[in-house]
Amino acid sequence: MDDKIQAVKDWPTPRSVQELKSLLGLASYYRRFVRGFSCIAVPLFHLLQKGVTFQWTAGCQVAFTSLQEALVGAPVLSLPDSTLPFVLDTDASSVGSGAVLAQVTRGGEKVVAYHKQAFNKAEHRYCVTRRELLAVVCAIRHLKYYLGGLHFTVRTDHAALQWLMSFKEPEGQLACWIEELQAYDFEVVHRPGAQHRNADALYCRPCAQDGCHYCERKEAQEEDELVPDVKCAVMGMEEWPSCQRLVAVAATEWRHQQEEDADIRPVLGWIEEQRQPQWEEIAMLSRATKGLWSVFNALRRHDGVLQMGWKEPAMGEMRWQLVVPRPLQEMVLRAVHGAPGSGHFGVTKTLHRLRQGFYWARHRRDVEDFCRCCDSCTARKGPTAKSHAQLQQFPAGYPMERVGMDILGPFPRTERGNRYILTAMDYFTKWPEAYSLPDQEAETIVDTLVEGMFSRFGVPEVIHTDQGRNFESRVFAAMGEKLGSHKTRTTPLHPQSDGLV
Repeated sequence: MDDKIQAVKDWPTPRSVQELKSLLGLASYYRRFVRGFSCIAVPLFHLLQKGVTFQWTAGCQVAFTSLQEALVGAPVLSLPDSTLPFVLDTDASSVGSGAVLAQVTRGGEKVVAYHKQAFNKAEHRYCVTRRELLAVVCAIRHLKYYLGGLHFTVRTDHAALQWLMSFKEPEGQLACWIEELQAYDFEVVHRPGAQHRNADALYCRPCAQDGCHYCERKEAQEEDELVPDVKCAVMGMEEWPSCQRLVAVAATEWRHQQEEDADIRPVLGWIEEQRQPQWEEIAMLSRATKGLWSVFNALRRHDGVLQMGWKEPAMGEMRWQLVVPRPLQEMVLRAVHGAPGSGHFGVTKTLHRLRQGFYWARHRRDVEDFCRCCDSCTARKGPTAKSHAQLQQFPAGYPMERVGMDILGPFPRTERGNRYILTAMDYFTKWPEAYSLPDQEAETIVDTLVEGMFSRFGVPEVIHTDQGRNFESRVFAAMGEKLGSHKTRTTPLHPQSDGLV
């Protein structure tokens, strides 16, 4: 049993707020089973308060050890009971995967085992769905002696895994994983990430290895502030040869250009007056000004430069974006897409890179246009438009194998009350047929075909038409089903395949 709880027993001492949050996320999930949880965790929660310096004290160590012991002992941890349903919670990140095997009892979920596994160099590069699937595979491999022969539930915060066992024609590694999982009886259930913190905390656990290059790069990335990141993005431009000169000129130039911009100038006045005007006052202003007015509460002026607060959906953290005046927008686009180190990424990555520090109205459209018109991207990636395949002929080997049909009209009404013409042509003999109709309803067409054409030449194997309402009706489909004729249709707004008639 010791190997099943090793992931928690060997939890390293937290060295930052982020690492402490991972521990408390797991402990809080099972707090109902930990007697006096609030009192035990007081020193740890104190370190999370705003303005408190992170300093690990003896009291913090006592609380940390107490929570560790509580998580790997009764009543949080319990022996497995084959009569109770098993629940396997899995989660993954670019670092590794975590899993918690629990059973649902009357008192709540009781933990049976924990599992944590780090990804190797190749697995780090998997896409999100493949990593989440790998987390399920690794967890079931590790806990197979509990789960074999029993029905259990896999819970994940990745919705795509709900259709795990219904992938069509999986290949390679994915096919091997699915084949391995088919030996187990389980169902996949999705639940939001906010409720999935028990498995999430295990793969977010701090690394115990000193000098880990991945952790060092991760910490350096988290410590970088927004403004230095923005400066690095444009430092390769020819206008500023040095970083120091960029800092001095950029702030002054940015402030000046915002004050001269007709769309931004009114917003600067509102911020100075500390008031948001009524709609009647801005109804005649530009769309860009109205867009800034709608997010007025998220705007601020820092060192004279207008910024907008934006919370990134994936990270949940607030970023301050520089509001870009019109004359500087092309410069920013060149910086985030084509400057040295930018990589000439596509629209999605360029848009994400731009949003890390910049904003202006309708910037998505500008990013799409800039990436599409980039000379370097066009030269390397070639045309993006899909080429059309050559038109092919439909082979017909004998009469009435394939018949094309269409309706012409409406025409002026005749003496007999007819306004439409039903045309039909055999693909093999090219024999044409035409019938006058008073209307183009499906019942009228079916009666005319049965009495006028099929009774003389037989029933065709294939009837090809456009997607008119009459040809797609239940009546026409019932005729083909009863007579044994297969119905095909043209693609929408592309009737060339029915051009014979």
